Amino acid sequence: MLKQAIAQIKRRFPAPEVSAHCDGPCGVYDPASARIAAEAVVSLTNKILNLDPPQGNDQATLASYHNTLARYIQIKEEQAEITKREILILWTDYFKPHHLERYPDLHDKVWKATKLCSTCKQKIDLDSANQLMDYVKEIHDIFWTTKERNDVVWYKAS
Repeated sequence: MLKQAIAQIKRRFPAPEVSAHCDGPCGVYDPASARIAAEAVVSLTNKILNLDPPQGNDQATLASYHNTLARYIQIKEEQAEITKREILILWTDYFKPHHLERYPDLHDKVWKATKLCSTCKQKIDLDSANQLMDYVKEIHDIFWTTKERNDVVWYKAS
């Protein structure tokens, strides 16, 4: 009885057909999260490179140094992974074939950026971190151009 009533309602008031071109609602994608995470990679790489090892054999000072170094490394690796994930979300969920027609090097830029994320996790290399920021900027510029938005300014917090 209930099934028949629901079927009659569906026939009388059919739902309109809808479609979407991306996984999430349009407008949720933003390369800002990749930029913030990539900036953290640069910042943490600088902090690690500027961290002076303690002199002497004081165990408490040595333990504190290793604790700080380990925390910096962990955060750097986490942020590099977040950067990679955010770039891949844009690549797989936002960018479409017509974007690639306009930017045929987009696949290469994404591939290089994500490879740099891995390099930044593996090494303490400021050049790689800065190159990652450069690629994130290029992807940022392409993203906003595809949205016909020229009012979104690239900026860095640091």
